Amino acid sequence: MIEVRDLQVRYGGRLVADVPRLDVAEGECVAIVGESGSGKSTTLLSLLGLAPDAEISGHIRVCGVDVLTASPRRLREIRGARVALVMQSPQTALSPATRLGVLMRRALKLHGVGAAPGNGARSGNGSSAESDASGAVGRGKGRLEEVMAEAVEAVMLDREILRRYPHEISGGQAQRFAIALAIALGAEVILADEPTSALDVTVQAEVVGVLRRLRAERGLALLLVSHDLALVSTIADRVLVMKDGAVVESGPAAQVLADPQHPYTRELLEALP
Repeated sequence: MIEVRDLQVRYGGRLVADVPRLDVAEGECVAIVGESGSGKSTTLLSLLGLAPDAEISGHIRVCGVDVLTASPRRLREIRGARVALVMQSPQTALSPATRLGVLMRRALKLHGVGAAPGNGARSGNGSSAESDASGAVGRGKGRLEEVMAEAVEAVMLDREILRRYPHEISGGQAQRFAIALAIALGAEVILADEPTSALDVTVQAEVVGVLRRLRAERGLALLLVSHDLALVSTIADRVLVMKDGAVVESGPAAQVLADPQHPYTRELLEALP
């Protein structure tokens, strides 16, 4: 689902991320860990072409699309619909004046989710055509609401939350709503940047449980950026450790976390309380 080779990201000629190899398969979770400023989020954003001021070189394929050579239109087709980005503080990206249901409905319509097949097709008889179009619109709206309800329930939220405003939900609910939006869009890959930061332990467990279940049930590929090694140990299959923009160690999560080979990885583990 994600294939990266010799990725280098520079700002003003300064190398801020250097990733020789990064692969994420269907149903797999790969975590990128390291302290703040190590290049984790920059790497994540470059995978979707969302670092416009950066000089990016190498090879990036996401869901079969060559990100570095794809047109802006082609990138818009995969963003959201096939690859979803869940940011550290999703509430900052939610309009405070708009209900969550309206926000989700707009995103789904933008990507053509829930549209009734044949909507707008002409008929030989004018009145029949009007009737058919009206029925198609009704069916399309019903399907859209069904998709939205199923998505929020998949992340253990009540569908009533769709009537709320962003300020009326907690941080954990906002994170799960962001994941629900990815589910509703039918995303095959989720890029999650610190999805449980600033959440209490109980809510962290809920969010991780949702992501783990989605991987098992839907074959979702997950690329997780985190500084929380305890969290990573519960969900990741493989781990990349970054320091000062470079990958200093990588391998199976159990191996890297139990028997680290690089001094920096050992320092990270020793810093855990």
